[in-house]
Amino acid sequence: MSRKILIVEDDASTAAYLAKGLSEAGYSVETCRDGRDGLFLASEGIFDLVVADRMLPGLDGLAMISAIRAAGIGTPTLVLSALASVDDRVDGLKAGADDYLCKPYSFAELSARVEALVRRGDRAAAEPTKTKLSVGDLEVDLLSRIVTRAGRAIPLGAREFNLLEFLVRHAGQVVTRTMMLEKIWNYHFDPGSNVVDVHIGRLRRKLEDGFSSPILHTVRGAGYRLSAEG
Repeated sequence: MSRKILIVEDDASTAAYLAKGLSEAGYSVETCRDGRDGLFLASEGIFDLVVADRMLPGLDGLAMISAIRAAGIGTPTLVLSALASVDDRVDGLKAGADDYLCKPYSFAELSARVEALVRRGDRAAAEPTKTKLSVGDLEVDLLSRIVTRAGRAIPLGAREFNLLEFLVRHAGQVVTRTMMLEKIWNYHFDPGSNVVDVHIGRLRRKLEDGFSSPILHTVRGAGYRLSAEG
């Protein structure tokens, strides 16, 4: 089966060059020229690799990759950039990129890195899926849908469980109200209600009442973070 690669590159000649070379190497290639379009396409989760220029219109490459990772999408990503300092490369990797290739580069090196990243993605897909997730003394069993904290069972409704699962999968990260509305309620607009805050309040009481330390934290002006640390 042909592996699918998304190329996000605003320079038409460079995009055509990459698409031609990777297509000849046996990959199925799709291109777009804008970081926002790249984020939209990558969020579909149908690609085996995203190759992105760092400087893009609409949304720069690193911001695009950060948003992909924030959405819980683990598709391998390769950044192409003329910014070649150590700090620039570190910034790329910290944003969530799996590899960072500096311009100018040879197509042979690009091809080798693409092949390595696709193999890495294949190995990750072949690993057994985790059925239990934990944060500190909180454990979530995805199969039985049983939640415990310090061994004590915590009964949750279906929506509360889905909300908690989403928070656990993004443990330590700030999860915004918009992210929760889209992923849990399937709202792609602001309904103008406090539905998220109400459900978070109920979930927090169930997770924290009777326990000495908080685990669901409010990040003022941003959202919420599930963490065993303050």
